[in-house]
Amino acid sequence: MSPSAAMGLIASAFAFFILELGLIAGIIALSRRTDRLIVAPGLDLVMSVLTWIPWVLALAGDGLLGLIGCIVGQIGAMEAFCFWHEKQYEKLHGPRDASILKTLNGLTSPAANYIALLATLPALPAFLLIRFSELTTYPILVKLVRLPPYDNSEWVSVSRQKFDGLVGHDLVWCLYCDWMTGIYALGGEMLRNLESFWCPIRFYPGKKCENCKLDFPDIPNWVRPDGSVAEVEAKLKEKYEGRKWNSWWQHPERKTESCSSCEPPMPPPAAPQ
Repeated sequence: MSPSAAMGLIASAFAFFILELGLIAGIIALSRRTDRLIVAPGLDLVMSVLTWIPWVLALAGDGLLGLIGCIVGQIGAMEAFCFWHEKQYEKLHGPRDASILKTLNGLTSPAANYIALLATLPALPAFLLIRFSELTTYPILVKLVRLPPYDNSEWVSVSRQKFDGLVGHDLVWCLYCDWMTGIYALGGEMLRNLESFWCPIRFYPGKKCENCKLDFPDIPNWVRPDGSVAEVEAKLKEKYEGRKWNSWWQHPERKTESCSSCEPPMPPPAAPQ
């Protein structure tokens, strides 16, 4: 790397370090006045200004080096916030009696735990893309094929900042998990509708059906893998004909409906002789 490129990288990292700290401070100040920033769609805006919007600006301004500098600056700003938050807590409340970070460091090692946490960061763009699809693709399906709509704020939100004793790193990583778990759960709910609507056919024998039925509870009632397209057609008509919303078959809105085609329950174990 040439000296000029190195200086550009350092400048980018410093600029986005300052920008990210300012954004964090602003978000904290605003969130004390309103809860709109901790649920969708306000939370989507918060995550955008903290993540991908700076990435786009850096990439447009200085290419790949600018992007690398931006990410380094963002990580540095988050580490600085964690350090400041922990010191502020100790100043007000004294040393902490418990810490998730220290406990996990003891169960593994500080280096292993920290590197493992950093290793989860590449998943961030993936979750942002999933969220983008939830906001753009799924609403089209609601309009065109009447998949059930969802109140995103009931899924995509953060609340662990209200949990007593989460400080610094504990707080940041718990909020990260809070956010991505909601996105994963909402995406799974949407996929349950898609799978049962578009292709209700069980997978061929093996572990896949067993492994997937936790997330796709309709699997036992899908058409057998050795069935026919005529059976699939009959199943689709049975489950969707005349419905307002084409939801997966165990969706809460269907709870009051009978299930004439469901597999019979397993018989109780035989009484001991």
